Amino acid sequence: MKKIIVTIISGLFLCSTYASAEVGVNIGVSGSVGIFGATAKETLSSDTGARAGNVASDTEIAAVGYGSIFFEKEFGMFTVGVDYVPTPFESDSVETRKMDQQTEASDAVSSVENKVQVDLEDLYSVYVAMNITENSYVKAGVTSVDVITNESMGTGSAYGNTSLDGTLVGVGINNELDNGIFWRVEGVYMNFDGVSLTSGDNTINLKSLDGVNGTLSIGKSF
Repeated sequence: MKKIIVTIISGLFLCSTYASAEVGVNIGVSGSVGIFGATAKETLSSDTGARAGNVASDTEIAAVGYGSIFFEKEFGMFTVGVDYVPTPFESDSVETRKMDQQTEASDAVSSVENKVQVDLEDLYSVYVAMNITENSYVKAGVTSVDVITNESMGTGSAYGNTSLDGTLVGVGINNELDNGIFWRVEGVYMNFDGVSLTSGDNTINLKSLDGVNGTLSIGKSF
């Protein structure tokens, strides 16, 4: 996904270099607030102790706020754009302590402490917007974000990093002033694909990550 996004960004910049006099170029900044929900399941796939086959699942809902920058190219009633969030999303650190009976015939119990904290970095979106009236539009696109896991596992293993790919749809209102300055208000729904991460005998499956956000944008048309 990231290679596709980089290719589209490069194409947009090349296109704007050769055709900016014929079609518009928009550059701006956005501020967004929203609510996202995620459902995940952790499975202990293999163990000789009492924890064998243990499964835990949880659903979390969180409010988020972030800023982004965007670059767009206009083609008549259509606009192709790229939006980038330069700051990471940082989750709280989650600590768990698991007690493990070594064997069914033994009373010996060991304690293992796990700490996991996740950062979401380099959130990119590539979209196409279509004007439906003079001041309103609909949009759809693809999005991708890097998932950086910062864990301290009692077993010494690690989940590793991955990326999430998804889609977005939205609707908005655009108002442009005579000097080329414009402002927008839009609502967007985002949905990311699931992913699975394994650390030793532990496997985490992210079943869903989706949410809605409202965005206020200010920019300049050239």
